[in-house]
Amino acid sequence: MNYAASGMSACAHHRQDNVDAFDMPQIEEAHAQNGELYHEFFRASRLSVGLYVLAAGAPDPQSPHTEDEIYYIVSGSAIVQVAGEDRPVSAGAVIYVDAHVDHRFHSITEELKVIVVFAPPRRSLAGQS
Repeated sequence: MNYAASGMSACAHHRQDNVDAFDMPQIEEAHAQNGELYHEFFRASRLSVGLYVLAAGAPDPQSPHTEDEIYYIVSGSAIVQVAGEDRPVSAGAVIYVDAHVDHRFHSITEELKVIVVFAPPRRSLAGQS
């Protein structure tokens, strides 16, 4: 993985014997330095992984993606709306969203930290029909 070319931070990444490992405090630090809501910290040929953080009370500006997604709620609480259905989520929740399905977090009562897995990698199918 060429982190300099990808714009991703290598500080949170350890590779040994074909195993990639990441430390959450370092991922959070890289996210804070990034200054964006979403910080991708890993990309491979078939998936990408990032940290998405929304402040309490903040709107979620995302729109449907061209890739399937899995969300893992690290901390915080909110309501996730997927295809018009609301469901409360908090630390430990896992949510799957099909590509092209409208979804967003709302009613965020505690800062929401979410690990997001895109398959295939985020925006890799954008522009394809």
